[in-house]
Amino acid sequence: MTETDLSALAADPARLRDALECADPATLMLVLVTLTGDHEWLDRARPYISGPSSYQETMPDDLRAEIRASLFDVLMDYARNPRPLPPIPGGQLLVDMLETAAGAPVGEDYIAMMREDLLPADIDPRGMVWRKRPAQSKLDAFHVVIIGAGISGMCAAIRLQQAGIPFTMIEKNETVSGTWFENSYPGCGVDTPNHFYSYSFEPNHNWSHFFAKRDELWQYFEDVADKHDLRRRTLFNTEVTSCVFDAAQKRWTVTARRADGSSFDLEANAVLSAVGILNRPKFPDIPGRESFAGPAVHTGHWDPNFDWVGKRIAMIGTGASGHQVGPTIAPDVERLMIFQRSPHWVVPNPNYFSEVSDGKKWVLAHVPHYARWYRFQLFWAFADGLHPALKIDPDWPDQDHSINQQNHRHRIFMERHMKAELGAESPLLEKVIPPYPPYGKRILIDNDWFKMLKQPNVDLITDGISRIVPEGIVTTDGTLWPADAIIYATGFQASKMLAPMKIIGSEGRDLHEVWKPDDATAYLGTTVPGIPNFFILLGPNTGLAHGGNVIFMSECQVRYVMMCLRELLEEDHDSLDVKAEVHDRYVAEVDHLHDGMVWSHKGLTNWYRNPAGRVFAVLPYRLVDYWQMTSEFHPDDYRFT
Repeated sequence: MTETDLSALAADPARLRDALECADPATLMLVLVTLTGDHEWLDRARPYISGPSSYQETMPDDLRAEIRASLFDVLMDYARNPRPLPPIPGGQLLVDMLETAAGAPVGEDYIAMMREDLLPADIDPRGMVWRKRPAQSKLDAFHVVIIGAGISGMCAAIRLQQAGIPFTMIEKNETVSGTWFENSYPGCGVDTPNHFYSYSFEPNHNWSHFFAKRDELWQYFEDVADKHDLRRRTLFNTEVTSCVFDAAQKRWTVTARRADGSSFDLEANAVLSAVGILNRPKFPDIPGRESFAGPAVHTGHWDPNFDWVGKRIAMIGTGASGHQVGPTIAPDVERLMIFQRSPHWVVPNPNYFSEVSDGKKWVLAHVPHYARWYRFQLFWAFADGLHPALKIDPDWPDQDHSINQQNHRHRIFMERHMKAELGAESPLLEKVIPPYPPYGKRILIDNDWFKMLKQPNVDLITDGISRIVPEGIVTTDGTLWPADAIIYATGFQASKMLAPMKIIGSEGRDLHEVWKPDDATAYLGTTVPGIPNFFILLGPNTGLAHGGNVIFMSECQVRYVMMCLRELLEEDHDSLDVKAEVHDRYVAEVDHLHDGMVWSHKGLTNWYRNPAGRVFAVLPYRLVDYWQMTSEFHPDDYRFT
């Protein structure tokens, strides 16, 4: 907040006082310490903060009131006597603030990452920082093609634009935002808090809910695209079909197809693939699927004209999209038949349905440092805290149901929630409690799933599907479940990474032949040997299964890619190519770490693994580890020409 903004508070102190009543006391306390440097507030509040979430704070009312009153006085003093605001502190005071806010020790390796994320949004440490900025003529002659205008593609475009590097973004859809444009099924929303699930450099203080739905998310990315004027450099309704590298010219030829079927070529010095992996729907291989007489839709390719009201609806799949669709449509259908292939672990979140009050929106926008401290608390709550629960303890006695002590505690917590929702004697418990350890598949936030299952018009069917017939679905016990329509909530072709594009690197190296069927690998999830100047955003082993959010990963990768491009441009190289031994060593380490993680648990299947059983999709490291890996560029990892 600027001094001018603060001075405006003097004209309306009642607004400030009322808004502070709507804000989180723990976050306000952190703002107060930032502005005053008074450590005593930390000492007084610490016994009442057990974690970073708002519902983990139990301060007495008198202490909350004292924090609000003291902060009001401090802010009004700044408003009446404008002067520079103190920045986020450093040293031991910062460590004490972080640990008080987290309700737990914060390791030294997190301090630098957290301090970076606490910087004001207009101070950007993850953009391009030139060491010796090349001449503009050299920058103008360098061209980057970005494939995909989703979350990561937009992030890359913004960074390139800020660095003055020309680019063209190619998008197969009619607008930006990728997954939040494509996914429009009923109930579609985010399972990470919005004030964290946003670009670090583009905070939004006007989210209507803590966990917003699809339309609001889509609008956020639309607004970011407009703010940074990305559309003028984007070719919409255009799909890249191939990228071929010319080793002599050290350039890529990118071939794309317009909506009318015509094709054209673009030349590029570098290519950034930002197509993601969760965008091509996967249908189950069920006999007779094409014979069904009624309408059938996939959650990943929703038909806006699909009408479920008063119909008998069969829904196949109970993963993330199924958990959002089911409770949304259940009140309006005649019957909802849910065909469950395997149950998921589900966790409650008290803020999942909550609206953000106008007062809190005001505080986020106007009280200095509040938004950044609030983001830190969300970051910590949804970051690496779960990581230890995912590591297999070989000495843990009951490997079938849990893998270590913390994992077991989480299992008990989630089982207790299910029993509270359904009733301790409910026959549904046998169907909904997973037989595998928690986090073996993606954890879901309870979207009133269990309340829905208790409704008289809802059936949870766990018998396998034998076939689909024109009238409905036949299970392995011979029962016909008549249906008017089918919803496939069956996920995406995640292992077909970068398909159906053809990528040909140096010496005719075909990327999909290198990867073989369903086995993508890349150094830092970003670069592949023999595919020079080609960068993959949200590539192999960059998915998240323990916390964080995809935007954080995108920002880490884009920063790394920008350092790669900086090396090319500042050092007069034409191309860079990650060394095979560097790539292979990294992949071997990733595979080794995955062998000790829950998703490699014996007998468990999930979309993180390819048909051969190798975990190709998710990250085995903590977020802080990946942040550190992508914070520096090591030229010795690459060959240059």
